[in-house]
Amino acid sequence: MTKINDLESVKQILDGDIQRFTHLVNGHKDMVFTLALRMVKNKEEAEEIAQDSFIKAYNNLSRFKGDAKFSSWLYRITYNTCLDWIKKNNKRNALTGSIDKNIYYLSVPDDASEKIELEEQNNIITECLQRLPAADSFLISLYYYEELSLHEIATIVSSSVNNVKVRLFRIRKKLAGILKVKLEPEIIESYERTGR
Repeated sequence: MTKINDLESVKQILDGDIQRFTHLVNGHKDMVFTLALRMVKNKEEAEEIAQDSFIKAYNNLSRFKGDAKFSSWLYRITYNTCLDWIKKNNKRNALTGSIDKNIYYLSVPDDASEKIELEEQNNIITECLQRLPAADSFLISLYYYEELSLHEIATIVSSSVNNVKVRLFRIRKKLAGILKVKLEPEIIESYERTGR
């Protein structure tokens, strides 16, 4: 959805066309669900959070100023709803639950061996992202998968652009450490199998 279409939809909803909210939901439901899933790592909870996020957005639509994109405003609501859920369900397993492995697929090549290799890489990335704290996984998702700018992310997480840069740098280092620990045993195992 474009900013203009979203702004037009918001204006129409505020003018009384509540059916227009369906247009906004349909345009953003996948993104909201994916972000919630990346934070709470539980499909059922992510669905509930997505629904709660849209309810909160609808109830607070009059507070949307239009100075930022509607999607950024909605990301912020989703982010806060996820944080509330995590605080409410402060259990370790809430942060390490299962996640749909298809979320992190980059592309599907034609060659079967490339497909298998890409699937293995995606499984490793998914597993490593699951080991990150929810807030870190969320930032990585916004930056790399949703391709938001640093400014947009800073707005969503109520932080400065420089703080977001520093956090992304630290998260990448943390992720590199997780990948190193994950990949080294596999490399050693591979060499042991081939007798090298």
